[in-house]
Amino acid sequence: MPWSTPFDEPIALRSGSKLTTLQHAADYVMKLPKAEQDEVRWQTAVENLIRAAETGGGWLMFARIAMMQALYTDENNR
Repeated sequence: MPWSTPFDEPIALRSGSKLTTLQHAADYVMKLPKAEQDEVRWQTAVENLIRAAETGGGWLMFARIAMMQALYTDENNR
């Protein structure tokens, strides 16, 4: 599945913008500070993005869920 594959529903960011494709989500993570990228929540999201790009199918849904969990995890619960 190409990195340009759109999510079934865009992922809304707190800033008001949206992540619409696997590539947008990957670019978002790559722009985070290295220490944040190394957090388990972001590593999980990246793994799911890669699986979705390589395999397709249900992984697109898992990638979207993992991104949303990484984005919206309350900092106190990490």
